Amino acid sequence: MASLPQSRASMRSERLLPSTKLVGVGGGCGIPALARAKVAGLKRSTSSGLRTSFDDDDADSERVRVAVRLCPKNAEDLSLESDFVDCVESLPELKRLKLRKNNWKSESYRFDEVFTESASQRRVYEAVAKPVVERVLNGYNGTVMAYGQTGTGKTYTIGRLGKDDPSQRGIMVRAMEDILSHTSPLHDTVSISYLQLYLESIQDLLAPEKVSISISEDPKSGEVSLPGAAIFQIMDIQHFLELLQIGEANRHAANTKLNAESSRSHAILMVYVQRSSRGEEGNGSSSLAVTATNDMPLSNVPTILKSKLLVVDLAGSERIDKSGSEGHMLEEAKFINLSLTSLGKCINALAENSPHIPTRDSKLTRLLRDSFGGNARTSLVITVGPSSRHYSETASTIMFGQRAMKVINTVKLKEEFDYESLCRKLENQVDFLMSEMERQQRLRDCEKENMEKRLKECEISLAEAKKNLAMENKHQLESLAFEKLLADTTQMYEEKVAELIKKFEAEHSQVSSLEEQFVSVREQLSDSIDSLEKQQKAIDGLILKLHEMSMMKKEAESINQSLEAVKDELLSEKEKLLDEKKRRKSLEFDIIKLNKLLSDNRVAFEAEMSKGRSNMAKPSSGLEFPMNLSKSSKPRGTVPGQRTTIAKIFEEVGLPKVLALLKSEDLDVQTHAVKVVANLAAEDLNQQRIVEEGGLDALLLLLESSKDETILRLTAGAIANLAMNGLNQDLIICKGGARLLTNMASQSDDPQTLRMVAGAIANLCGNERLHMLLKEDGGIKALLAMVRSRHNNVISQVARGIANFAKCESRSINQGHWKGRSLLIEDGALDWLVANCTTFVDSTRHHIELALCHLAQNVENAFDVIESGGIKELLRITKESSREDICKLAKKALKSNPAFLMELQQL
Repeated sequence: MASLPQSRASMRSERLLPSTKLVGVGGGCGIPALARAKVAGLKRSTSSGLRTSFDDDDADSERVRVAVRLCPKNAEDLSLESDFVDCVESLPELKRLKLRKNNWKSESYRFDEVFTESASQRRVYEAVAKPVVERVLNGYNGTVMAYGQTGTGKTYTIGRLGKDDPSQRGIMVRAMEDILSHTSPLHDTVSISYLQLYLESIQDLLAPEKVSISISEDPKSGEVSLPGAAIFQIMDIQHFLELLQIGEANRHAANTKLNAESSRSHAILMVYVQRSSRGEEGNGSSSLAVTATNDMPLSNVPTILKSKLLVVDLAGSERIDKSGSEGHMLEEAKFINLSLTSLGKCINALAENSPHIPTRDSKLTRLLRDSFGGNARTSLVITVGPSSRHYSETASTIMFGQRAMKVINTVKLKEEFDYESLCRKLENQVDFLMSEMERQQRLRDCEKENMEKRLKECEISLAEAKKNLAMENKHQLESLAFEKLLADTTQMYEEKVAELIKKFEAEHSQVSSLEEQFVSVREQLSDSIDSLEKQQKAIDGLILKLHEMSMMKKEAESINQSLEAVKDELLSEKEKLLDEKKRRKSLEFDIIKLNKLLSDNRVAFEAEMSKGRSNMAKPSSGLEFPMNLSKSSKPRGTVPGQRTTIAKIFEEVGLPKVLALLKSEDLDVQTHAVKVVANLAAEDLNQQRIVEEGGLDALLLLLESSKDETILRLTAGAIANLAMNGLNQDLIICKGGARLLTNMASQSDDPQTLRMVAGAIANLCGNERLHMLLKEDGGIKALLAMVRSRHNNVISQVARGIANFAKCESRSINQGHWKGRSLLIEDGALDWLVANCTTFVDSTRHHIELALCHLAQNVENAFDVIESGGIKELLRITKESSREDICKLAKKALKSNPAFLMELQQL
C-alpha cells in the first residue's frame, strides 16, 4: 500500500485570488460589470490551454458553478404519464430551466450550464469538471459534486467506469485521464483515496477493514484530512480503473422502487496531486518570495505545487413513501436525508452571509468544508427528472442549486519550497566535490612519490660515481705491484698444473676399472628386478580372484533377500486382488439389482405417463429441463414410488461406489452406472453430492472418451439434469462441457441423443453470465444445427434454449448490465425464428414467439428484426397467440420502438 509523500519543506506560502461577492444569482440575475472586470483582471491564467464553457465568464470564476442535467424518463414514468406534460423544460441555448407547476404556471431559473437528456458524457465533463481539473493541475484545490433525487443519474454522471464503451465514462475516470496526461511520473506524484460515508461513518472502499475513520483538522490552516485512510499512488489509468472497480464493489447499494441499484452511501474520491513547478520558476509565476537566508538565496530553492481534487457522488435524496424503504434500508435513508439536510443548511447560511456556518452538524459538511465557502474551485451538477410525479423533489433540487450559486470561495495557490530535492541536489554536488578533491590528492601523492624516487636514484648515482673515481686512483697505484706478483704466481701455478696432470692420469686408469665393475653389477640388478616384477604380478592376480569371490558371495545373499521380499509382495497383491474381485462382484450385484428394479417399474411408469400426457402439453419453464433417462422424457415428481426406491438403494450402495463403476471396462456395467447417476441427478438434493464426489468430472470424461452411442446419450442426459443448477452451470462451462456437447451435436444423428444434448445446452442458455462463453464454444450454432433432425422433441428443446437465451439477454439489457446487438442474431437465430414461427406444435411455437418478442425489446436489434420480416410476425402474435403474456409482450415491443412504429405506418 502506497502512502502520500510528505515534503520536508517547512516554509509555505499561499496565494489568494481576489473575488467579489455575488448578488442575486438565479432567476436571470448576474454579477455587476465592475466586479466582473475586477475579477477578470486578477484571475491567474492557466498553462494547460484547456478552455470550456464554464470559463467563458471570467467574473464568476471563484463562485460555485452549478450545472443542471435532465435525465430521460424511465419505463415506469412512460407507462404512467404517457398523457401528461413534463414538469421540466430545458432551454440550453439560454442556459435556463423552466419548472411547470401546472399548465398555466411556471418558473424560470438560470444556471451556468443546462444539459438535455441527449447530452454526452464527454460534453458534461468538459463543461463541468475540466475547469476544476485545470485548476488542480496548477496548484489549487477543486471539487466536483453531483446532487439530486435518487434515480436521476448522479452515479452515471460521476462514477460510470465505461469498461465496454469508453464514451460512457464518467467524471472520475475522465478527470484522472486528464491529470495523468498532464503530469510526469518522474517529477510529479498522483495519489488517491476512495471513501464512503455510510450511516454517518467514514469507511475506506479500498481497504474494507477500515470502517470508522476519524476526521482531523489542522488548528492553524483549518485544512481537513483523514489520517486513517489508505492512499494509493497511481502510475497509469489501468491501475486507477482496477482500484475504482474494487471500490465500487465494496460500496453499499440496494434495490428500491425508484432505482434498481440505488446508492446507499456518499462516495468521495480524493485525488492528491504534487507537481514540481520546474517550468514556472523562470517566468515569475511562483508566489514565494525570493530572499536570501545566510549564504543561500531562496531563488535557487525549487518549489512544488500541492493540490487536492474531490469528486463526490452523493447518495440520492428520497421520500420513504415513494422509495418503499423499510427495515435497514429505512435506517440508511434517514442518515442520507439527515446529511443532505445538514449540507443544505450550510449552503443556505453561506448564501445569506450568515456569521455561523453549521459545518459540524454532519461528517459530510466537515469533509466538504473547503468546497463551499473554502479555498477550492467547486462545480456542482444537479440531476433532475422530467416526471411530474416528482415535482416537489425536482423543485427542491433546483432551489438547492440556486442557493449554491450564491456561495463564494476564496481560491488559494498552495506552494512549498522543495527542500528535499534541493538537499538531494546539494548532496550530489558535495559528493562530486569530495570525489574530485580525493582524486587531486591522489595525483599529488603520486607525483610526490615519483619525485622522492628520482631524488634517491640521483643520490645513489652520485655515490657510485664518487666510489668509482676513488677505485680508479687506487688501481693505478696497485697496477705496478700487481704485475710483478702476477709473474711470480704464474710460474708457481705452471708447476702445480704439471703435478695435477700426473695425478689425473693415474685416477683415470682407476675409473676405467670401476666402470667395468659397475656395468656387471647393473646387469645383475636388472635380472633381479625382472624376477621380482613377475612374482608381484602373480600375487596381484591371486588377490583379485579372492576379491571377486567375496563380491559374488555378497550378491548371492542380496538376491536371496530380494526373492523373499518379492514373494511377500506377491502374496499381499494376491490377497488384494481377491478382495477387489469380491468388492466388484458385490457392486455388480447392486447394479443388477438397480437395473432390475428400473425394469420392473418401467411398465407402471409408462402407464402413468400415458395418463398424464395431456397434462404435459403445457410448456416447461425456460430455466428448467427435468429429465429422467429412460427411453422418453419424463417430468419430475410423476413417479414418487420409483424415486423413493432409487434413493433407498442409492443410500445402501453409496455414491462413491456408483461413480467408480463409471470407469468400468464392461460396457453393460458402465451403462447401468450412467443410468443410475442420471436418475439421481434429476433430484435437486442429489446434484450437489454428485458434483462434490467427482461425478461431473467423470461424466465429462465419458462424454469425451466414450464411443458407445447409448453411453453418450445417457451421459448427455445426466449433464442436462445437473445443468438445472446455476452453480453446476458455471462448472460445466469452465470444465469445457459446452464444447463437448457442441462436438457431440455435430457428430450424432440419433434423435434421442440430440434431444439430450439440446436440453443440456438449453439449460445453460438460462444463465446470462455464461452467454459469451457459450457463444464462443459454439453453443448457439450447435442448437440451430440440431434442427436438421426434424424431430419434434429436439426442435422443442432448441426453441426452449433460444427463448431462455433471449429472455436472459433482455433482462440483462434492462438492468444495464449489457448493451449491444443480440448474440443470437450474430449466429442466425433470428432468421430461423421468423421462418418457423407458425410451423411447429403449440409448445414449440410459444417458445419461438417468446424468443422473438424478447429480441424485439432490444433497440439495437430493430434493424435486423425489420429486415428479417419480424414486424409481420409480431403483429400476428398480438392477434393470434393463445398466451396472453406473449401477446402483451409483443404489443409492448411494437409500441416502445420508434423504428417499429414507422414501419407499421408503412404497412
